Amino acid sequence: MNSATVRNLLVRGMLAGLAAGGLALVVAYFLGEPNVNGAIGFEAAHSHEHEMEVVSRSLQSTAGLATGVLVYGIAFGGIAALAYCFALGRVGRFGPRATALLLSGCALLAGYVVPFLKYPANPPSVGEPDTIGKRTTLYFLMMLLGVLLAIGATMLGKRLAPGLGTWWATVVAVAAFVVVVGLAYAVLPVVNEVPKDFPATLLWRFRLSALAIQTVLWSGFGLLFGELAERQLNPEPVSEATAPGVSAAH
Repeated sequence: MNSATVRNLLVRGMLAGLAAGGLALVVAYFLGEPNVNGAIGFEAAHSHEHEMEVVSRSLQSTAGLATGVLVYGIAFGGIAALAYCFALGRVGRFGPRATALLLSGCALLAGYVVPFLKYPANPPSVGEPDTIGKRTTLYFLMMLLGVLLAIGATMLGKRLAPGLGTWWATVVAVAAFVVVVGLAYAVLPVVNEVPKDFPATLLWRFRLSALAIQTVLWSGFGLLFGELAERQLNPEPVSEATAPGVSAAH
């Protein structure tokens, strides 16, 4: 793949990430923000300390939220596009659209679901301020491990395919991925800092909304980028009737 094609796909990936970020923003605003407000209300009702807001809550939930989600979409759209350039034609006989969807699904699973199941998202007022550095480190460690294990499982499947066939090679690779992730879950420390009186329903809704945001983001990216990549890599041939220089009367 030449540099011009990579550059064009990178631009398309960032545009698709921006559009997918817009979809995720709608989900974040209508599903996520009510739960954040509920958690902030719980914290205010159970805290005797009143800190002055540096940034107003209304600004956080509008411009701040939009900036964060859209920048996130653009950044990860560009990274995913570069990964797509490397993966295309190397992960099986998939076309541009199918490869984009496969890559997006793997990114969602390995980069978000795997760390999410071990260290799920928590709303404000959940977690000790003194342990935020440790919790962040553990989360990103689990994320990195999930991505590396997904790459390793893909390589294992390709290596086993000639001997076992595509189906059984895939089964073995997926099983190996699940086993190693399970071992990581067992070895890494548990973080449980949810207050005993925190509403379980609110916590559940917050975590589901966080998962929904990521699902919409990566699903939207896979569909949008797959279409853009298809048009870039497999452009429709120009018919004789519409080709430049061909007379309509010919």
